[in-house]
Amino acid sequence: MKLTINIDCTPTEARSFFGMPDVEPLNKMVIDEMTKRAKDNMDTLADPERMMSQWMNMSGKGMEQFQNLMGSAMPGAGVKKK
Repeated sequence: MKLTINIDCTPTEARSFFGMPDVEPLNKMVIDEMTKRAKDNMDTLADPERMMSQWMNMSGKGMEQFQNLMGSAMPGAGVKKK
């Protein structure tokens, strides 16, 4: 026997029913902060040279941090065991 039940409710009603937290205030805070940062950086987006210099600065630091992370995660990776 196959039984199908369709429930028509909003995501908020479903979260409430299952006892999940209301993340709407947190979501609003994150969106507001992202909007603020985007507005603050509009002048950077309009200047390609400035935008590229920021990207290059971030990529160098990011690559170095990634290499350090990999190096610390695999301390004996290059050593052959006998």
